[in-house]
Amino acid sequence: MHELGIVFHMIETLEEVAASNELSAISKVTLNLGEVSGVLPDYLVDCWNWAVKRTEVLHDAVLDVMQIDAVTVCNDCGKTYPTVTYGKTCPHCGSPHTVLLRGNEIEIDSVEGM
Repeated sequence: MHELGIVFHMIETLEEVAASNELSAISKVTLNLGEVSGVLPDYLVDCWNWAVKRTEVLHDAVLDVMQIDAVTVCNDCGKTYPTVTYGKTCPHCGSPHTVLLRGNEIEIDSVEGM
């Protein structure tokens, strides 16, 4: 379960953000999570809810997970398409020469503090 490791890393980063911005507490964190990031949102939230109870700054913080849809571009025809639906083969021209544009992110988008 790598979700717990991700949560620990997020907590460390958020504690640094709180300290550098003189926040006594963080109440909400919005996370952008790519559709093909390999992270299970439900597990991530469960790990978050368990881990933040053991911190001072994030004790009651809510994690809001926003999904970023995976999009791939074809290097041959230049068109984009939904990655999960079609995989690595372009549905427009059949080319295997494709690149994931977005959808594997794990990014802290915003932090609400007190």
